Amino acid sequence: MFVFALAKRFELFTLSWIFNSFIGSIVFVVIVIFQDDLRRLLLALGRSPFFRKISYLKETLFLDELTNACLVMKKRTMGALIVIEREVGLEEFMEAGVRFDAEVNAELVVSIFQFASPLHDGALIIREGRIVSAGCVLPLTTADEIDKSLGTRHRAAIGITEVTDAVSIVVSEERGIISYAHHGQIYPNISTDDLKKVLKELLG
Repeated sequence: MFVFALAKRFELFTLSWIFNSFIGSIVFVVIVIFQDDLRRLLLALGRSPFFRKISYLKETLFLDELTNACLVMKKRTMGALIVIEREVGLEEFMEAGVRFDAEVNAELVVSIFQFASPLHDGALIIREGRIVSAGCVLPLTTADEIDKSLGTRHRAAIGITEVTDAVSIVVSEERGIISYAHHGQIYPNISTDDLKKVLKELLG
């Protein structure tokens, strides 16, 4: 560090460049040699109570914001369709939508589903607690046993869970109720408290 500081102080650019290159090479070699140890260290840190607490707080905040948005839209009888990605990727369903990279925020979610929004008729997709796409087109269920009174949003909510392991949430603008779908089954008229419990279990 003394050599580096000296080189910078007296504007010895060649020496400074050599020193920087040398340090960069050393770091790279250390990472390559000790990659297994570093991986074990990172895994151990991930399992530590401190990092588990951070993960829990982030998940809790995400679920609070999401369910708060659902409650607001329910009270305003706004229609909404939200899909949460799990193990199976939803990339192909994002292509027709508008890309996002934003934390889940109740105000943002509600604004996306405002009637005046060009994205309000499509689905909003969440990946790892972040909004990644909106205005997405989803496959509709063709199951015969589905209630004939269910509209397009509900059929899409069921359809996406038939072809992936995602969880979908629907807010009905006609009835002002919240439902969720999973594994091709829809569970209607759920409270936001119960929805939060279900999501914690399915996403945990």
